[in-house]
Amino acid sequence: MNQINLHFLVTHAKHYGFIYPSSEIYGGISSIYDYGPYGLELKKNIQKYWWKSMIQLHDNIVGLDSSILMHNAVWKASGHIEKFNDLSIDNKDSKKRYSPEILIKEFLLKTDQKNRKKFLERLNKYLLNNNLSDIESLIKELNIFDPISGSKNWTNIHLFNMMFKMNERQGGFFLRPETAQGIFTNFNNVKKSMRMKIPFGIAQVGKSFRNEIIARQFIFRMREFEQMELQFFISPKEEKKWYNYWKKLRLQWHLELNLGNNKYKMIEQNKLAHYASYGTDIKFNFPFGLKEIEGIHCRRDFDLKKHEFFSKKKFRVFKESKQDYNYIPYVIETSLGLDRILLAIYSSSLKLEKIQPPNGGSSNNRIVLKIPYYLSPIKAAIFPLVSKQGLPEIAKKIFNDIKIDYKLIYDAKSSIGKLYRRQDAIGTPICFTVDYDTIHNNTVTMRDRDTMQQKRIPIASISHILREKISMKKILKKLLYFSSNIGS
Repeated sequence: MNQINLHFLVTHAKHYGFIYPSSEIYGGISSIYDYGPYGLELKKNIQKYWWKSMIQLHDNIVGLDSSILMHNAVWKASGHIEKFNDLSIDNKDSKKRYSPEILIKEFLLKTDQKNRKKFLERLNKYLLNNNLSDIESLIKELNIFDPISGSKNWTNIHLFNMMFKMNERQGGFFLRPETAQGIFTNFNNVKKSMRMKIPFGIAQVGKSFRNEIIARQFIFRMREFEQMELQFFISPKEEKKWYNYWKKLRLQWHLELNLGNNKYKMIEQNKLAHYASYGTDIKFNFPFGLKEIEGIHCRRDFDLKKHEFFSKKKFRVFKESKQDYNYIPYVIETSLGLDRILLAIYSSSLKLEKIQPPNGGSSNNRIVLKIPYYLSPIKAAIFPLVSKQGLPEIAKKIFNDIKIDYKLIYDAKSSIGKLYRRQDAIGTPICFTVDYDTIHNNTVTMRDRDTMQQKRIPIASISHILREKISMKKILKKLLYFSSNIGS
């Protein structure tokens, strides 16, 4: 089994209808992509897994879909207008903008290990202390040039706000850089209308937009992306308890995907955001290295307190006891990039396998996407062995009888071997083939994607087999059991 590199993955994603470069006929746009028919189905299935694990497994979590455009006062209160900045440096000749950190790190990849470590330690120290002049001096010391023009004519390092702003004729709105603020501004609405009591959570899936200086690595870092976030409101006294609960549960959610437990690493953050008291990154080993896939943070009462101050509305709950008092809840946030988890599943599941024919002939290769069955874009494929003697009619009847319950494919355009190979490449778990025996005994050949084993089954059993093999029910039950036993 061969290791799949990023180039192969990107090519496969386009060729088989998962992910396309956006506006490709006009040359495309850097780091902006469109999801094709199969990519969209996979994306929706991942979202469904997350949504059910949040909403249906927890009686005290509800959903929300807040608007992308919000009042500019929201972003002033949250600190995004003032503080949502990244360091940038421009080359005066090429007119290109770079992240100083990435510029230096990519240059250091060309140096020997000993020097690289020494300079990286200095860079991390300068970044930690926000010493911009020292970072500029390091660029000069390393003699770093613009990779496009070869010029060393750099500007000073400056702050660059990463929010997209619409022009004044369109109201001067910002495109939201995160979905969380829509949850915070609706805290009172949800609490009152749904009669929620602390602790409770609000979950949301939605688009966010960030004007990244360098967006890269396929769909890992994009300017338009989708987040799956939970804001879980708690008593300040239970901060550590719920922080540890969500750390354990979110890691288990990932591990249940069976992508390889050794591909994950939980890292406690040393350099926390200004609003956080605790922070953990779940990192995943992508084809381009170990990168963050999800963050779990305690945001304390920072957001609600800010919105209370700016809006003059109360964001408080009352503690019922002998001595009643009110407080602003703390928040545990779990934030997962939908595009990133899709890339993690895709990159771990795409395989190039050698096949040895049973008769001892020469081996050949097959491309197979071994994604979890319940996430597969297509749940099953129905084929007639040949396009004659009524086989297509039988296959089409089977297809029409069960397509209302499952996303299926009917195909009769190639030989059976080629049909199997295409379904392997898009991750279809099971193929059912109608052949000459079907006419006499109402059975079909069932082929499994991962093992390639085949067996005869009755047509009447197809729906039951699909229900057993591709259901999300088993994994959700495991998560429910795990969550109920955390800390026990």
